[in-house]
Amino acid sequence: MMEGWAAVLFYASVLGQFVLVAVSIFFLGKLLPAKRKRWLHLPDRPWKHVRVTDERLAFWKLYRDSLDYKARAALLAGCGLEYDPGLYLLVRRIAMQSCILGVTGCGAWLAIGEARPVQAVIMAVFAAVFVCAYADKSILGAWKKARSRRVIQEVHAISVQLLYMQGSSLHIHAKLMRCVPYTRFIRSDLQRLLGEWYHDAEQSIRQFKHRIGTEEGMSFAETIESLRVHDHEAYYVLLRERIRDYKDKLELLKESRKESSSYMLFMLAGIPILYTFQVFIYPWVRESQALFDSLN
Repeated sequence: MMEGWAAVLFYASVLGQFVLVAVSIFFLGKLLPAKRKRWLHLPDRPWKHVRVTDERLAFWKLYRDSLDYKARAALLAGCGLEYDPGLYLLVRRIAMQSCILGVTGCGAWLAIGEARPVQAVIMAVFAAVFVCAYADKSILGAWKKARSRRVIQEVHAISVQLLYMQGSSLHIHAKLMRCVPYTRFIRSDLQRLLGEWYHDAEQSIRQFKHRIGTEEGMSFAETIESLRVHDHEAYYVLLRERIRDYKDKLELLKESRKESSSYMLFMLAGIPILYTFQVFIYPWVRESQALFDSLN
């Protein structure tokens, strides 16, 4: 009787998961953009133009004015992901519910008692995906922190080159063109900025600022806008101060990484100490305790 109920629960969960995935694929397929690319010579990703409507978000109990939405939006921007936070939250919600159904189905399958290794592996995969989706804030936060360090390094290099070309009569666009070889991590974003420059310079800088997403990238975009509008000596003084700030942040990040490495090495060094205590010291403690118990 128990196996019969387990089989029913398993097939019901599989059917529910299939229906959920099919409906999700249908709605996500309808969100695919049909708009022609504006800049054919620039690399583009179609999914970044997708914007989920408020009605579809409300159907899944998701709202754009919620704190959870705003927090995910800030993290996605800091990670350089130009996708609609509503789409991200929708995919996350669907993935978590699919994993719950998958774990339920695998549990029912295990209760039947067939192909246990396969069931355990599938359940572990579903559980791992669920944990990653549930702890996505921590994952995105670590990603944002690592990306911020790379952005600071390259923004510092570009700023140094702009300061070096201070007395040049070149336009700021030409100066930035000469700074492209000094970039690697944000090269595509910088090339896109330069490609869109003469269409609308202010809008291109604003989009560059949004794509970078980090605090240092935003301040660098504001510096570029200031140099574009007023190529004056005073703004190079501001650039020199920004370079000093970037250098200080890089030093702090370097010290932080050293402290993290030292902490990890300290933790790893504690493992042999615990093993030594267990093998050599603990038997003496146990024998001493037994001796005192016999005397009492």
